[in-house]
Amino acid sequence: MKMLEMHNICRKLRKYNWKNYILYMICSFMALLLITAYSAMMFSPTVLTVLPEGGDSRKQMIAVFVLSCFGCIVFTVYAASLFYRTKARETGLFIALGTPRRTLKKSLLTEVLLMGGCSSIAGTALGIPFAFCIWKIFQLFVKSSEMTLYFDLRCLFVSLIFLIVSSFLIFLLGLRFLKRANVMDIINEAHKSEPVRNVKSWYGYAGILLLLAGAVLGYGKSNFFIQVLHQYPPAWTNLLYAPIFIGLYMILLHTVVHGWGLKKKTYKGLIARSMMKFQGKQTVNNMLVITVLIAGGCFAIFYLPMIWISSSMESSSRTNSYIYHYRQDQELPTRQEIEELAGKHGLTIKDWSSAPFINLGTDGQEMIEEENGKFHYEYTSLLNEANFFSESNFEKLTGLSVDIPSGIYCAVTNKEEMHSSTLRSNITKLTNMVTEKELEVVFGDYIHYDDLSGIISYYVLDDQDYAQISQGLTHEWQETMIFFNPEGADSFSFADELFNRIVDSTDSGCEIPEYYDRVAKIAANKNQEIYWGDTEDMTGISFDQRDSSEFRLYWKYMPLFRSLDQQDFVNTFAVFLMMFLFIAIICMMAAMIIGYTRCITISINNRYVFEDLKRLGASPRFLLKEVKRQASKVFSVPAAVGLSIMYLLYGMIMFANDGRITSSEIYGLLGCLAMLAVFAAIIWLVYRFTLKKMFRVLNL
Repeated sequence: MKMLEMHNICRKLRKYNWKNYILYMICSFMALLLITAYSAMMFSPTVLTVLPEGGDSRKQMIAVFVLSCFGCIVFTVYAASLFYRTKARETGLFIALGTPRRTLKKSLLTEVLLMGGCSSIAGTALGIPFAFCIWKIFQLFVKSSEMTLYFDLRCLFVSLIFLIVSSFLIFLLGLRFLKRANVMDIINEAHKSEPVRNVKSWYGYAGILLLLAGAVLGYGKSNFFIQVLHQYPPAWTNLLYAPIFIGLYMILLHTVVHGWGLKKKTYKGLIARSMMKFQGKQTVNNMLVITVLIAGGCFAIFYLPMIWISSSMESSSRTNSYIYHYRQDQELPTRQEIEELAGKHGLTIKDWSSAPFINLGTDGQEMIEEENGKFHYEYTSLLNEANFFSESNFEKLTGLSVDIPSGIYCAVTNKEEMHSSTLRSNITKLTNMVTEKELEVVFGDYIHYDDLSGIISYYVLDDQDYAQISQGLTHEWQETMIFFNPEGADSFSFADELFNRIVDSTDSGCEIPEYYDRVAKIAANKNQEIYWGDTEDMTGISFDQRDSSEFRLYWKYMPLFRSLDQQDFVNTFAVFLMMFLFIAIICMMAAMIIGYTRCITISINNRYVFEDLKRLGASPRFLLKEVKRQASKVFSVPAAVGLSIMYLLYGMIMFANDGRITSSEIYGLLGCLAMLAVFAAIIWLVYRFTLKKMFRVLNL
């Protein structure tokens, strides 16, 4: 009988054992699908236009992407290692029959790389359509011109790099597998245990301390470097976050080996606990990645309730429904024109109040960056532009009576003094930018009025000081603040039309972002320097794009209309919300795939154990309970740790920002709890689905 050629034998074996190939191909496909979809969104001009370069939102997006890449590489390489283990018996038999290792190496590596490559290419090809479909589902609920999605095909380079790195690691894993000299080691590879050894009872508590230490050191490094060393923290300081991962690993090790419950009956759950312990290395590694991915998904999803609740509470807390200010060299709609417009929409105007204020130059300590990366401060008489009311004009506008002594200035903030960190209490000199006349002042106290508390800062001066320093100011350096309320129910159409009239009445001289500082520009020009706000990489404001989030968030003279803010919130923050929701989806998908893969692996590796237990008379109910105990740890422990740790860290970040947790942040954190409940429900559903698959594998 003519012997079959090697490739024919391998083809018949592949056909017979096709189920062993499915898991590896699915993992390779899903990894490239998720990475391509994420990178397509991350490099999309739609997203990059809205998320400012160097901003926290973009940094968060990149940080979670790195975690996702790490997780996807882990479960791809792990799936390949499982494939090698399923091939162990036939590989060992071929070696025993005298097949040259070179032939086996070529056949096995070609097979694994070909399967992984084909499934990866398929995942890459479907990644962009997958991202596009998810975005289109988002668009069913959000109508915004900014939601038109564009892709930059350079994102495929990320997928290519990911494929090269994962293929290289899989290739090394295959070489390591084939280098075993003992044939029996290769044959028994599928049944080889990976026990966890020398796990002390204090591991879990030490892990908690390390985790907290990493969080404090990593987050607190910026303040230390800036406040003490007067330099920005170098890139290597991100290693200070490393104790977080070491602590997590120790917590998971302790959980797998010892658990956290009180010591009861030692025989309870003995079989499940022993199986987990003897396969603990890979289980803990997978649980660590799942924990990190769940935490990353939580970090992304928390953005939604925090920003929505904060914005909603801020707009609802205003005394006045309509607030806007304008430079006095602009011809904006008069009170009569606004009342006529309100009448057109069936409204009448009440509580109308208006008051002028002025823009002055202030002195302060300017940060000077050095060539070695450090910086120092130098005093300058012209540092920033600031807004000042007189005490009588402030009372006319707000109804609050204030008495400020001469030479004193006060800062306006809300009752919680939430924005006090943006207000300056170190001003000693005010400058009239037209006459260059100066006024010496010192800080007095805070005045609480919510409607003038925000990103733009306002201050109040004594009437005589105000009259003295404002003398000779042109209309370009004077503004007017308007407050009013509608009689009865508000109208979005009125707010929208008034907003457009205000924009149409404003000339291009006011087409600037809120952080554009004319005083800083004048100071830079005096020093023959280019003002940083005029560089090309700064955010541009255009009246032609008045509905964009960039315009609504950053225009210096953007009106605060309650009905407009509340109804246009989703449209204004559409790209922010959808991007972070997309990130959360990707992280959760990756985490659940890893959990599912690990549980199925546990079933496959322990199938013979359950068969022996059946022969010994173990009841189906007992066996089902043991399977549940194993699967529940894979899902419940990472879920509990990831969800709780990220929630605590997020709360710590809220507190560390300004040394307090405001009412809006408290309600936002309650909203984050609701998101945790949604995540917990998703994890439970995937766990139940995985259990059913495990029962089928074990024939229970």
